[in-house]
Amino acid sequence: MEIIKNSTFKNVETEKIVKEQVSSIIEDIKINKDEALKKYNMKFDNNNREVIRVSKEEIEEAYKQVDDKFIENLKVAAANIESFAKAQKESFDNNFEKEIYPGVILGQKHIPVNSCLAYVPGGGYPLFSTALMLIIPAKVAGVKRVVACSPTMKDVAKINPKTLVAMDIAGADEIYATGGVQAIAAFTYGTESIKPVDIIVGPGNKYVTEAKRQCYGTVGIDFVAGPSEVLIIADETANSTYIAADVLAQCEHDLNARGILLTTNRKFAKEVEKKVEEMLEVLPTKNIAKPSWDNNGEIILVDDLKEAVELSNEYAPEHLEINVKNNEGIIEDLVNYGSLFIGGYSAEVFGDYVSGTNHTLPTLKASRYTGGVWVGTFIKTCTHQVLNKEAIKSLAPVAVELATDEGLHAHANAARVRLENK
Repeated sequence: MEIIKNSTFKNVETEKIVKEQVSSIIEDIKINKDEALKKYNMKFDNNNREVIRVSKEEIEEAYKQVDDKFIENLKVAAANIESFAKAQKESFDNNFEKEIYPGVILGQKHIPVNSCLAYVPGGGYPLFSTALMLIIPAKVAGVKRVVACSPTMKDVAKINPKTLVAMDIAGADEIYATGGVQAIAAFTYGTESIKPVDIIVGPGNKYVTEAKRQCYGTVGIDFVAGPSEVLIIADETANSTYIAADVLAQCEHDLNARGILLTTNRKFAKEVEKKVEEMLEVLPTKNIAKPSWDNNGEIILVDDLKEAVELSNEYAPEHLEINVKNNEGIIEDLVNYGSLFIGGYSAEVFGDYVSGTNHTLPTLKASRYTGGVWVGTFIKTCTHQVLNKEAIKSLAPVAVELATDEGLHAHANAARVRLENK
């Protein structure tokens, strides 16, 4: 292994001051509810709205502010996301009951959560695609109340019209013009105007991420996400222009985004590095993509594909692209990734917008233990059991002895009384 281009990226823990600021806002929302929510909306987003919930008239107005082609494109993406989500939902059509011991019938049911919040970031880019990725799987899962929120544009105190249209096309039941820590807290604990939800999903800045972390337990979350990342495994048969473009597509997300190339060919590595620099010269988002690439980008020359697989599994990237002559020998060995893109035409950008898989994915090595947002994010697998007298006769003595061995005598008695009075 040889480092062709090194990275100075460091996964620094959330600063103490961020934790304290977030905690303070959450406590304020818990105590002062709408009053605090409106205060922070104004402080952070210049959002002076008295009515936080978006009206039907606002949604209709947003449609008039976007062109027909945009709406058409959104519907193409939405249809693919919905089709894939429905295919995922089919994997849950396996509720069952089974007699696993004489007189003991066990079973499981898949139950959608009752409500969820789709948090759609604002910030530098209006991430309207995220609205589709969060709301549609929740609707397909059968969530009864799907709520969406997003920070407002600072000049008009309204959600970006493209984001608002996307939320509506995706099928949100309620939409609120609020964001940041205050929104996470409000939908966790509730206010006079906001009813709390059961789970919050969606990406955000470090403050939103820390708010989700601190609210977890009272509310469910998808996962705690960090900067976006792509890792690409390529050999000399790959198209260096494609790879350079994909690296920069990742780098333009933000200053902490990561683009990583693992390749078996030195000449190819140098080609990609050169093309990245050439593309940067004319890239409109160079002010973000260049420092991101300079500081966080990596190119590593590996001895063979086996070493590439080992490194990839260690990185556990959010997005993993495979572009080699023979990928059949390595795909089964790749086990840590948020989403996998196979072949030169399967660029991450398609997963981000239109192919149908979800783009809300685990980062910072979280793919070692979780996948991305999907229909299952919004579904609980719950068990049940039915025991008859036959089961009590044979299992109650076992339960009595095991409970007694643990020193839990009331437990033992709960089994004993059924044995004695059956």
